[in-house]
Amino acid sequence: MAADASVDQLAALLKDLPPLDQYPNCFPAINPVDIYRSHITSILHKITGVDPKVIYPALQWTATLDKGDLVLAIPALRVKGKPDALGKEWMDKWEESPLVEKPIHTGNFIPFFFKPGPLAKAVIPLARRNKTEYGANKSLGLKDQNDPSKGKKRMIVEFSSPNIAKPFHAGHLRSTIIGGFLANLYEAAGWDVVRINYLGDWGKQYGLLALGFEKYGSEEELTRDPINHLFNVYVKINQDITAEKEQAEKLQAEGKADEAQKIRDEGFDEQARRYFKQMTEGEEKALALWKRFRDLSIEKYKETYARLNIRYDVYSGESQVPEEDMQAAAKKMADMGLTEEDNGALLLDFAKHVPGKAGKSLGKAILRKKDGTALYLTRDISEMLNRYKKYDFDQMIYVVASQQDLHLKQFFKIVELMGYKDIAAKVQHINFGMVLGMSTRKGTVKFLNDILRDVGDHMHDVMRKNEDKYKQVADPVATADTLGISSVMVQDMTGKRINNYEFNMDAMTSFEGDTGPYLQYAHARLCSITRRVALSEEELASADFSLLTESHATELIRVLAQWPDVVQNTLRTLEPTTVMTYLFKMTHTLSASYDHLRIVGSEPELMKARMALYDSARITLNNAMRLLGLSPVERM
Repeated sequence: MAADASVDQLAALLKDLPPLDQYPNCFPAINPVDIYRSHITSILHKITGVDPKVIYPALQWTATLDKGDLVLAIPALRVKGKPDALGKEWMDKWEESPLVEKPIHTGNFIPFFFKPGPLAKAVIPLARRNKTEYGANKSLGLKDQNDPSKGKKRMIVEFSSPNIAKPFHAGHLRSTIIGGFLANLYEAAGWDVVRINYLGDWGKQYGLLALGFEKYGSEEELTRDPINHLFNVYVKINQDITAEKEQAEKLQAEGKADEAQKIRDEGFDEQARRYFKQMTEGEEKALALWKRFRDLSIEKYKETYARLNIRYDVYSGESQVPEEDMQAAAKKMADMGLTEEDNGALLLDFAKHVPGKAGKSLGKAILRKKDGTALYLTRDISEMLNRYKKYDFDQMIYVVASQQDLHLKQFFKIVELMGYKDIAAKVQHINFGMVLGMSTRKGTVKFLNDILRDVGDHMHDVMRKNEDKYKQVADPVATADTLGISSVMVQDMTGKRINNYEFNMDAMTSFEGDTGPYLQYAHARLCSITRRVALSEEELASADFSLLTESHATELIRVLAQWPDVVQNTLRTLEPTTVMTYLFKMTHTLSASYDHLRIVGSEPELMKARMALYDSARITLNNAMRLLGLSPVERM
């Protein structure tokens, strides 16, 4: 295995280094920092007498590299005495290390600085050998890390979930981007990931859509642009319903109750209800038209998802939940005494079943309306239980906006109250804030494809300003599209998920500051250097890394060493911004190095060493961008 070769190389280099001990979540073969954690733990154990299993997890990241590569908070070792005095005592006993500079404790903390020579010999070969796998840790997703034969853990990620026959609007953007990222993240950790798109594809509105298509539809338009055509049809038939309601109210006010009632009994709204009833009863003609609308919409959605580097294993939907399963779930709740009738509606009052403030905060959940229509909760419950039967998942994530926080809490709690506590413990809601400023001046929603087209056109105009570089790009329109999509995605992922953010075309498309185009430029520049220098794999593999003594080189090596740690830490935060923050730190360090680490014109051996460093930077940058769902460009 390539990673093991890197560790062997390090071990040969450091003959005086004692054998590396193993700890939970310690992976020295694929994470250079774990080599140092293990080594520092061994030294501190000798000095302090503290159990190594306490020391190892206490060695934490620092906020910035000027504070060290790792830091120990002395109180974390739970040794009696004043931290400052303990720190002085321990550092007096510190012996020379082949990997770590002699630490100088400051108050409650001991910072550790890695010696750059050994770190370069560990990091650069590891990144260059593992290539797309650098930073990934497949063993994290095993059911048993010590026994791969027991298989992988299974993760379900449900995300995006637009409504059929409605264009993909900005409101679905965040769920799609965040869900795609989380699926990539768990795959990098070795989980068996199933991506599910749970579509809004059922209900009376599909009866209304069928009536609208009969009145306003065009076969030609449906084939050419199904989603936009069906949306326009849906808008028109809704306008007809509004006009009918206004007419009925007017007749009622004029004392013409019979005429008003006739409109209510025979109007589009009632016709739509009857049509949907036919669908639920399996009427072939009604279902065939609905299925056609659904299939055409999914094909169109797939085009949009492909532009965002998103794929799905399953296109599920509300229509796929059997009516009998929903009735069985409702019956089980009733038999357990969880539900009650209230003016014809069926509800669950959490205050009666969940003690204290928790029950009151959950309020009341309506499971069935007065007219007998089942609401989302019974359908969601049935779908979760069916997924557990089908996939036997170890964990399932719902990527849904924060406006649905209460719904998800009620949903999970009901599943628990129904006796499925083990299943409820395996599900998680990943929420997020709103995107502001994505409506038009008229206040109407702007659709995602229009937004991506506008951003792509803007990037194309920017690219044209540099005529020489523009000529070198094989497909400038496609590259501009990629840059535009990167702009949108990076702006979305730069802040914490829960925060709202303002959609800002000028800010996101700038090459200045922490933006998508800036990241793409950083990657393209590294690719350009690689092409110009044109060293072979053999030449780079024979590089002498002891020549990388400049501060800009050692600083970049220290940042590149952190990447596997960043990936593991992101599995705890589940925040795209954890990766994004690292990426901008890495690219800023990289950008600052170019004037000091010149390659073209330098001595042959120094050229090889510096090029190998930049090659490992390119690999790391590419891996991080792909984890986020971006498509790194090589020319721009």
